[in-house]
Amino acid sequence: MEDFVLSYVVTGLAFWSTAFLVMRTLMPKRSYEFCNRAVSTMHAVTAVCMSCLSVADWSCPVCPLNAPSSQRQMKSLAVTLSYMIYDAGCCHLNGDVRLDNTVHHLVSIVGIGAGLAYQRCGTEMMACMFITEISSPLLHLREMLKEMGIKDTDLNLLVDILFAATFSVARMVGGPYLTYVTLTTDYPILIKATAAGLQLVSAYWFLRILRMVRYKLGKKRPAAAKLDGK
Repeated sequence: MEDFVLSYVVTGLAFWSTAFLVMRTLMPKRSYEFCNRAVSTMHAVTAVCMSCLSVADWSCPVCPLNAPSSQRQMKSLAVTLSYMIYDAGCCHLNGDVRLDNTVHHLVSIVGIGAGLAYQRCGTEMMACMFITEISSPLLHLREMLKEMGIKDTDLNLLVDILFAATFSVARMVGGPYLTYVTLTTDYPILIKATAAGLQLVSAYWFLRILRMVRYKLGKKRPAAAKLDGK
């Protein structure tokens, strides 16, 4: 592993931790989770931008496959690895030890670490970063709106629907394609296991999101019917 990778991970870990402390100072009335989601949104936007900037040829954004990682790709992955370590620790300190969340962090940390160690599959891992983070800002926004008291409103419903649509397209269209490519190509077994693990977690979350949308829309219909009755 290149020396600069460790430097980026350590620096990134310090940056995300400091950003969280700044959020806690600037928003003392907001919850621990709210401040962490603000930092997570910062990372999500950064990760999506880094993924787009790493594309060498937009006519084939997931090319070349199974190629040596570029220095830009490795730096980007190191930044995201530092965030995943930060977020895992932050969630643990807040008592959030849900199985799906823990598996998500573990698989992500091991997968990114493996990619950096092998110094290969940079293109695929950047595509994975884009797929997994593109819906994250909406995920965090919907939860932050709830804490701000904007709940059961048209705005809240719109954010929920946009999040569900973005997650579904990214994780259940782009995700399976990338997983298939990874599993059918000559990649290290650890990379393949990571791809399969992330897709399983995505499928589980997708089912939960479908239930959420069904509940939200079902809740909206009686309210609309009541207004019509007036």
